[in-house]
Amino acid sequence: MAGTEAGRDVGAGAGLAATPGRAVQEDRAGAAGRPAAAHRTPERAELAAFLRAMRARLGPEDVGLPATDRRRTPGLRRQEVAQLAAVSIDWYIRLEQGRVGTPGAAVLDALATALRLSEAERRHLHVIARGEAPVTGHIPARVGTSLRMLLDGMPLLPAYVLDARLDIRAHNAAAEALFGTDFGTGDQDNLARMLFLDTPVAAMQLDWAKVARETVGNLRANLARQRDDDGLRAVIGELHAHSPQFAAWWADHTVRERGHGSKRLAHPTVGEITVRYDALAAPGESGLRLVAVTPADAAAEQALRTIVAERSAALARPGSRAIVA
Repeated sequence: MAGTEAGRDVGAGAGLAATPGRAVQEDRAGAAGRPAAAHRTPERAELAAFLRAMRARLGPEDVGLPATDRRRTPGLRRQEVAQLAAVSIDWYIRLEQGRVGTPGAAVLDALATALRLSEAERRHLHVIARGEAPVTGHIPARVGTSLRMLLDGMPLLPAYVLDARLDIRAHNAAAEALFGTDFGTGDQDNLARMLFLDTPVAAMQLDWAKVARETVGNLRANLARQRDDDGLRAVIGELHAHSPQFAAWWADHTVRERGHGSKRLAHPTVGEITVRYDALAAPGESGLRLVAVTPADAAAEQALRTIVAERSAALARPGSRAIVA
C-alpha cells in the first residue's frame, strides 16, 4: 500500500516502542529497584488480593515447571511467579503485600503472561494497578449474525459497522441508498479513505472539515490502543502520503473520539439533508462499532424514505445487483 515510509514515521510519532524487549527489561529493572511504598492503600490491597488469587489457581504443571514436591497450599509459590516474570522475588513479595508503588505496564504484562491471564484479566490487572487499560494489539473481529440482522432490521435508517481501521465491515440497504451503490466496496471500503480521497462520499459532506478532522482524531486514538495493527498503520500512511490536509491535521496530534453528532449532506436526488449519527460499541471485545444515521428533522425523515424507496425500486428491476455487505 502507498505511503509505507510515511506510515513508519507516523508510527514513530505516535510513541510506538521501537524496542519492546528493551522496554520490558528497563521496566522490570526499575520495578525491582523501586523503594517500598510507605502505606498500604485500598488500591494496592486489591491488586495484592488479585495476584494471590491468580497465583493460587495455577499449579507448576500449568506453567511448565516440574511438580517435584507436596505443597501445603494450592497454587504457585511467589518465587515461581517471580522467576516466570523475570522480576525480583523481594519486589514481587512486596507487591503481593501491597507495599509497592505503581508498577510499569511492561512488568504487568510479564506478570500477566506468567499467571496465564486471559485478555480480560490482563486488562483488569492494568486497571487496578495503574488506573488505565493496557495497549492492545489488533484482533480481527467477525461481524456476527445478530449484528447483521440488526443492520437489516433497520430498513429506513442507514447503518454500517466499522472496525478500528475504519474499514466498513458491513452495511445495510439504506446506507447504499444514502451514500451510493459502491459504499463499503472497492476503494470505498474505508471511511477515512472516502473522506480524504476523491470519492462521492467526500463530495456529499457539506461539513467536510468538521467530519474529516474528527476522523483524524479517531484514527490517532485507535492507533494508541492498537499500536501493533499494521493494517491501521497502512491506512494512516496512505492518507499521510496522499492528502496534505490529513498530514497537517495528523501533525497537530488532534485526538477526538466523538461518538455522536450531526452533519449536513448533499444528496444527488433529494438535495441537502441534515442527519444525526451515533456510534454504538458492539457487544463483547471485538472493537466494532455500529454507526446509525437518523434524520434530524421531518424533512430529512421524508428524504430518507424517498431515497430508500427509490433504491428498493431499482433493485426490483430485472438485472439489478443484490446488496453485498
